[in-house]
Parts: sequence; structure tokens; C-alpha cells
Amino acid sequence: MDGGKSMVLLDLGVGKPGMKIQSEPSDLSKKTYIFRVDAQSKPTVFPTHYHWYASAFASPPQILHTYDTVFHGFSASLSASHAAALLRHPSVLASFEDRRRSLHTTRSPQFLGLRNQHGLWSDSDYGSDVIVGLLDTGIWPERRSFSDHNLGPVPIRWKGACEVGFRFAANNCNRKLIGARYFSKGHEAAARSEGIAGGVNDTIEFRSPRDADGHGTHTASTAAGRHVFAASMAGYAPGIAKGVAPKARIAAYKVCWKDSGCYDSDILGGFDRAVADGVDVISISIGGGDGIASPYYLDPIAIGSYGAVSRGVFVSSSAGNDGPNIMSVTNLAPWLTTVGAGTIDRNFPADIALADGRKLSGVSLYAGKPLGGKMYPVVYPGKSGGLSASLCMENSLDPKLVTGKIVICDRGSSPRVSKGLVVQKSGGVGMILANGISNGEGLVGDAHVLPACAVGADEGEAVKSYVASTTNPTATIAFHGTVVGVKPAPVIASFSGRGPNGLSPDILKPDVIAPGVNILAAWTEAVGPTGLESDARKTEFNILSGTSMACPHVSGAAALLKSAHPDWSPAAIRSALMTTAAISDNQFRSMTDESTGKPATPYDFGAGHVNLDLALDPGLVYDIGNQDYVNYLCSIGYNPNTIQVITHTPASCPARKLSPGNLNYPSISVIFDAPRPGNASKMFFRTATNVGSPNSVYRAKVEMPTKGVTVTVKPWKLVYSETIKKQSYVVTVSADTKNLDLGDTGAVFGFLSWTDGKHVVRMPMAVSRMEAL
Repeated sequence: MDGGKSMVLLDLGVGKPGMKIQSEPSDLSKKTYIFRVDAQSKPTVFPTHYHWYASAFASPPQILHTYDTVFHGFSASLSASHAAALLRHPSVLASFEDRRRSLHTTRSPQFLGLRNQHGLWSDSDYGSDVIVGLLDTGIWPERRSFSDHNLGPVPIRWKGACEVGFRFAANNCNRKLIGARYFSKGHEAAARSEGIAGGVNDTIEFRSPRDADGHGTHTASTAAGRHVFAASMAGYAPGIAKGVAPKARIAAYKVCWKDSGCYDSDILGGFDRAVADGVDVISISIGGGDGIASPYYLDPIAIGSYGAVSRGVFVSSSAGNDGPNIMSVTNLAPWLTTVGAGTIDRNFPADIALADGRKLSGVSLYAGKPLGGKMYPVVYPGKSGGLSASLCMENSLDPKLVTGKIVICDRGSSPRVSKGLVVQKSGGVGMILANGISNGEGLVGDAHVLPACAVGADEGEAVKSYVASTTNPTATIAFHGTVVGVKPAPVIASFSGRGPNGLSPDILKPDVIAPGVNILAAWTEAVGPTGLESDARKTEFNILSGTSMACPHVSGAAALLKSAHPDWSPAAIRSALMTTAAISDNQFRSMTDESTGKPATPYDFGAGHVNLDLALDPGLVYDIGNQDYVNYLCSIGYNPNTIQVITHTPASCPARKLSPGNLNYPSISVIFDAPRPGNASKMFFRTATNVGSPNSVYRAKVEMPTKGVTVTVKPWKLVYSETIKKQSYVVTVSADTKNLDLGDTGAVFGFLSWTDGKHVVRMPMAVSRMEAL
């Protein structure tokens, strides 16, 4: 890879040499750029890095954020020519343009294996010494989920603050919500460049940590909300709501803004402050909104999270909601813990009764006046109105066609709840929301504004065929509340981001899955449960789905493990979660893919579904240190200058090139070159650290059901003692690559387990060929 700096400059154009530009153009011609600066180059005459940046690089009004913890540098609103000129400064290592990113939007903790009065949910204070920082849309502090009742003092190491702002005072923080900040400068600069005065829309937002969207409140209470009795969303999912780590402290970092997303410069600012404030865990349910994975040195989430992990902070991230497409997983850096979504054993069934006697099953969270069994005409506007009408887009429906009828709307292109609003405004009495082939049978409940039921692709085709073949088609919709004990569960959510890893195929992603479908958690008072401006309903709790909901489950899990094992590194915590994860459902069968009904694979679930009871005592862990990550970056072709952009410390690569597959990761991804006659082999080195009984003996077990693939492990027995805590081994994978049948997934899969009779330490293996990726 080229060692120059220009490779990390995005669309900056060419400018004339020089530092400060005296005559800056208007805001409309400026963009926000993030500059990575060699902090060691600061002249001693400047008391702080900010003074240096303001003097040598940009004027104070242009500087938006300065970063000095997880990243050294600043962001500024500049012209392209000014930015290009700054890149030529010898102290500037890299620059990249600010980008907009998107959010990845009661029984779930139990579904992680936690039980009341047992293990990590015993009467002890597990978690009360741990601080979870959430980079999200802020928080609604008055919710009961954030009560500090019976909590002890704030940990003395906490250095954070409760920033005041519109409708947010210092006393909105307490011993539970111990810190809250907001970051809007990148958002405001982007708005100015688009000609929007002020940046923040004060009619729908709060210039403070207060949550106008609801997403941040939901994720915060999922990770660490207190016990709340009589919780429900309009009667759905009634019971006791609680987060995974109910005694952990919460710090909210508002980096995302309602209706306008999250900007890299603000996200990086959130990372920087959270680590400086003293958080132990960072939860970030945010990802790229363009479906393109950026190299790590151009990805502020990867850069910010590396700075956090290198300082001992565990970072949990969402896998994205672009499934079931292959290679749709996001947040791919190997120091991130990437979380996909699965269902839980709770559902909200509804059904559609057709006049011909058939019943079609679906789901709904509609809580208004029911249809009462009355039959209504059914219409599919896509038959005559084209694509926009089939999707029930704004202004696409003819009131003459839909008034007084139940309207079939295809899923996609607009929010599901927005389609119901369009139907309602056009005079419809109900909606059937039909999945397409890409969504398959994956369903999520929504708090619709009119009677509505979501159905899978098969049921959707059935009702459309009924309408097309019947002279006067009629139907009604019935709602059946909350059902628990659903089987099978978990099932891989159809929307959950899937592997393989499109950026670094040697690292299997996602890492794990966690509950992410129909999750009940606290909600903002600012908007109704649909989030629509016209939805005047208020609710203390809401039910949402997405890998955004799965991510904070793992963040809470990490908080509990950090409390139980304060000496564990972020990699050790991730290892414990991965090697103890479940790969079977509550029917003791292999987990299935919601979109197809077929058995799921590690491309779908990673190592499996998190099981916290087992993760507390994993037996062995696969640890990774900072130099290991540097060596990995060297192995994928990054040179020391590029690596320093990520690590913010000088780096050097070994003289002998390493294999990226030898990062001590709790999974193995085998990528063979193009097929050739005979067998091909690859070797993988791993080191397992004993965190269980000192005198233990573990034996290997390989499960690789595919013919033509052979896996050997040497040594096959690992012996630990009081003095021997670490043992290394070699895995050799051989395959007849020419005749290897990779099937529909483009890979074959297996598992390597180590067991001592009590623990089972399992890692997934994926075997593929380069042309299949």
C-alpha cells in the first residue's frame, strides 16, 4: 500500500500550498473534514493542542471538535482547497471527509440465560461499579428505568459531566444516569453546507442530551435499565422491564439527531469524551448508511473504537439491518464486537380472516379500536397504481380506490408505520403489510396508527392472489395480544446483517447474535410509539426491532462480565461471550434463518446466541493485545503510516509478513485460492488462556461434516497448571478445493471445541474459496 497521505483524502481537490486561508468561501461551499495529526509534533510554545490547531491549521470558528484521547486531531469546516493545503502539512497524517451514518433500528434478558437471583443477577451488586456509555440519540432521564433508588455513590474514578441545555438540567443526572453530553457541531456544519440555517431543527429537537427520537432511551434501558414494574407498550409485553445490567451506571452521549442521522465528526467526539470520562463499556448502534465498508483508516467508528479498546474499554456495535443479503454485515473491525439480531420466545400474533374461510398469520402491535370481526373490502393498489402505489408511498393512493377498505401495501422504500399513515389519510380502514421475497418470512411488530397486520412473503402472495381472483374480496384483521413460550427461538432475524466479512474475509463477522426483535424498553416522551410527527400517543415503553436492539444486550452483558472479572481485557470478554454462545434453539435443534426457514450458519449468527450464565465461567479465553492488532493490520497490507492513523502511536511491522488468519480470534475463517487439483492446506495458530480451575486438561473435538475438508489440531490436548496459564496450538485445514461443494452460502462450516468435562469452549469455522466471496 502506498505510504503517502493522499490515499486517505476524499474528494478534497487540489489547493495551493499554505496554511491559513484569509478569505474563506461561503458555508455552502464548505465541508467538514477530520484531520489526524501527529500529536508529538506540537511545538512547546503552544499550551494545548487546540491552541496549536487554531494557530497553524484553521481559525477557531472553523474548528468543530478537537480530539485527544482515542484520536489525535481535529475536525473543521473548510473549503476543499484549504483542506488539501492542510494535508500537505508535515504534521498532518491523514484527512477524511465527514460522513453521515444511520441508526440500526422485558423477556430478552432472561433469553440471554440470566435468571432472577442467580449468577450475574444474584442479590450482589454485579455491575454497580461499571459504567456503560451509549453513543446514540440522547436519553429521556425521567423514565423509571433510570431511577437511582438504592444505588450507592457514583464510582470515584468517574470524570464525566452532566451538560445542561434545552430542557436538560444538571439535576437530570443522578447515581444511575451519571453523565450526559451532546455533540452537534458536525451536524450543524453539515446543515449549513446544505443551506439550512441553525443546523438543529428546534421544532423537533432539543439542543441538549435530551432524546427527541427515542432510540437512545430505548438502547440505554436495554443495556442497563432498572427494574420497572407494570411495564408494557399499550398492553403489549406486560410485566417487569429491566436491562441486562440493571445496576450498572449509564452515561449518554448524544451524537445522533432526529431525522438527520449521525456525523462522523460528532461520533468521534463522543468516543473521545466517553473514554476520557472513564466509561468501561461503549455501546454504538450506528453504522454506514451507504452499504459500503470503508477501510479501517477511513472509518471513524473503527478508529474511535480502537482508541477505546486499546485503553481497556469494551465496544459493542450493531451488525446492520441489510440482511438477509450476503456480505451485509457492518462494523467489521476485529477489535469491535459485532452483534447480529435474533428473535426471542415472545410474539404479538395477529391474523387476517378472508371471506373464503382462510386465516393468514402475521404480527401487529396495534392497540386502538379493533375491527370487531367486521368484514371489509380488500384492495391491492399496486395492481393499477404502479410501483409507488404498491408501496403505499406518500400521495400515491387514490382515495376513491381505498376509502373504506383494507389496503395491501408492499414492504420497502418507506417506514412500515408511514405506509399505515398514508392509508389512513387516504380513507382506508386497515392495512395488510406484505413482505417481498427479499424479506422472506421475517416479521416485526409495529404500533400502527390503524388496524394493520404484517405478513410474510408467502402469506402476502396468498392474499394478493385472493384479491386478484375474487370478484368482491373481503377480510378482517384480529389481534391476539402477547404470546410467550414461542418455539422455535431464537431464529436469525431476516434483517440482521450477514457475513462473510466484505472487508477482511479472514475475520468471521458477525461475532454473536442477541435479542433484537420486538424488544420492550423505555421510550421518549417527545414522540409517539411510531415516531411519526402526527402520532400524538404517549408511552413510557416502546417495542422496537433491529440490530440496534441486539447491540445493547451485549453491552449490558459485557458490563456484568467486566464487574465479575475486572482484570479481563475487551478481547477476553468477547471471547467468553463467543465461545459459550448457543448454536441451538429452544427445541434443541440448529438455529434457523427467518428469511428462508433453512438452518442458519456462522455467516448468520457468528459464534451463536449469547448465553451469559455460561460466559461468566468460560474456562478458556482467546486474548488479544494492542500489538496483536498492529500485526494484523500489517498482515492485511497496511504500512506503518497508515496504521498510525488508527492507533495514534507509531507502529512498525515485522520483517516477516504474518498471516491475517493468525490473529488470536475465537473463530477461524479459511479462504483458499482458486481451485486446483489435489488438496490445499492452511495453518492457523491460536493461544488459549486458562481462566478456570488452575489444574485443567482440555481435549479437542472437531465437527466438520463436509466431505473433502479435513481439520487436524496439534496438540489435541492442552494441559494447564498453577504456573502454566497459556497454551498454544495449531489448526491445519485441508481441502480438495477443486471438488469442494460450497452450496448456496459460498462456504462450508464446522466447529472446533475444547472441553475439560465441565466447560465447552467452542469456535466456529468457515471454509471458502476466494472467488466465492
